[in-house]
Amino acid sequence: MGAGSLKDAAPSIRISRPHWQALLDELTAARRQRHLVTYRALVERLQLPTPAMQTLTAALEYLATLDARAGRPLRSALVISQGASRLPRTGFFECAARLGRFAGSTDGAAAASWHAGEVARVFEFDYPEAP
Repeated sequence: MGAGSLKDAAPSIRISRPHWQALLDELTAARRQRHLVTYRALVERLQLPTPAMQTLTAALEYLATLDARAGRPLRSALVISQGASRLPRTGFFECAARLGRFAGSTDGAAAASWHAGEVARVFEFDYPEAP
């Protein structure tokens, strides 16, 4: 169920198959280049329809769910806020906690340390190519 319905993340938010594939392509490129990407940059590159940020958030949470179910590092960890923290938004950590991947405060040193480790795991993991 790669695209279309994001019922695990948010039942009322949908993403088109081309936007879903473009998101996966952007995250694959970021992983291969070993860099992070901001939410704003993804919204702009993907040209998501309104409500763009909510659609992106739901898609990233759905992707995190798929990765967690498959026992993979969470690729959504590559998406960060453009603020000084250079961390994902609080919702990312809340999602990771719901998936049993993160425990602790969603801000501060624990979150930063866990995020850095997750990003390193994403960079090192060999994700299967989409069919």
